[in-house]
Amino acid sequence: MTIANHCLIVACLMPLLCAWIAKSKGIGKRRRDGGFDNHDPRTWLARQTGWQARANAAQANSFEALPLFIAGVLAAQQMQLAQARIDQLAMGFIAARVVYIALYLADQPTLRSLAWGVGLALSVALFFA
Repeated sequence: MTIANHCLIVACLMPLLCAWIAKSKGIGKRRRDGGFDNHDPRTWLARQTGWQARANAAQANSFEALPLFIAGVLAAQQMQLAQARIDQLAMGFIAARVVYIALYLADQPTLRSLAWGVGLALSVALFFA
C-alpha cells in the first residue's frame, strides 16, 4: 500500500477525530447536567459553543474536503503518475488539514482559511501530478 493510500485512511478518520474533540467535554457527564446526549447527538452538538462548536464545524468541513482528495489520489494513481509525487501531495494535504483543524479550534479564521486553500490546491494538484 502506498503512502498516498495511507493518507486516504487518515483523511477519512479526521472527521471522526473532530467529532470526538467536539463531544469530549460532555462525555462522562450526565445528560441532565449538560453532558453528551447520545440519544440526540446532533441536537446536542448544535447547542455547543466555543471550541466545541468549532470542532463540530471542522468535522463537517473535513467531510466536505474528502471527495476531491480521494478523487485526486485515485485519479493520479489510475493515470500512473509519479507515485513519489502523489505521496508528497497527499502528505501535504494531510499536513494542511491538521493545521486547518488546529487553527479552527484556536479560532484563527484568516490563517484557517489559508490552510484550507492550501489543502484545496493540493487536492487539485493531484490531478496533474
